Amino acid sequence: MDVQTHSGNVVMNTATMAYRNLLKTVHNPDRFMDVIIQPVLFMVMFGYLFGGAIAGNVQAYLPTIVPGILAQTMLSAASGSGSQLREDLDSGIFDRFKSLPMAHIAPLAGQLFADSLRLVIAAITSLTTGFLMGWRPAAGFGWVLVCGLLAIFTGWALSWVFALLGLLAKQATTVQSFSLITMLVLSFVSNAFVPLKSLTKPLRVLADLNPVTYVITAIRQILATGGWTHESLLVLVAGVIIVLVFAPLTVWAYDRN
Repeated sequence: MDVQTHSGNVVMNTATMAYRNLLKTVHNPDRFMDVIIQPVLFMVMFGYLFGGAIAGNVQAYLPTIVPGILAQTMLSAASGSGSQLREDLDSGIFDRFKSLPMAHIAPLAGQLFADSLRLVIAAITSLTTGFLMGWRPAAGFGWVLVCGLLAIFTGWALSWVFALLGLLAKQATTVQSFSLITMLVLSFVSNAFVPLKSLTKPLRVLADLNPVTYVITAIRQILATGGWTHESLLVLVAGVIIVLVFAPLTVWAYDRN
C-alpha cells in the first residue's frame, strides 16, 4: 500500500469514527447537554440572577459573562473526551475496532476530531445566546469570530489532557467526577463571573494562577478593543505547548491500552 492510499484510509477511518462519536453525542443527553443546554441555561440563569447585583443590570453584565460562559463551556465540552474514551475501552468496543481493517489511530483521532466539532457547536451556542440577550461587543464580527476560534483551539488543546486522563484512569466514573470538579473549580475561581477585585485575597491569588482567567481576559480584551493582545498571544502559545506535550503522551497511552 503506497503512502497516499494509506493516508486516504486514515482520513476516511478517522471521519467514520468522528461521525460515530457525534452520533453518540446526539443520542446521549449527557453529551448533548454540555454543548447546547448548559451554555444557554448558565447564560440566562447567571445573567438575570446576578446581573443586577454585580453590574447594575443585565446589559452591563453581558460583556463580563459572555466570555466567562464561553470559556466554561469550552472546558466542559473538552472534558467529555476522557470519559467517552474510557467508556469505549470499558465496553470492549476497542477490541472490535482492532479486528477491523482500519487505521490503528482512527478511534483516537476520530474522538479528538469529533471534540473539535462539539466545541464549535458549543461556541456558537454560547455567543448566540449572549447576542439574543442583548450583548453587542465593541469589536466587529470578525473579531468575534477570532475569539470563538481562540476559545475552540484552547478547548481542543485541553481535550488532549482529558483524553490522556481517560486512557489512564480505571473507571469512567472517576474521569467524570474529576472532570466535573476541574470544570467547576477552574471556571468559578476565576474572573468568569465576577471581577477579580471583588475576591478575597486567597481566592485572588488562586484566580491569578488559574489559566482560565488568562483565556477569559484575552477574549474580553479582543472583544473590547478589536485587536490582538499580549494575553491572546500567550493563550495561543500555551495551547500549542499543551498539544505538543500531551498529544504524544495521549498516543502513547492509547497504544498501551
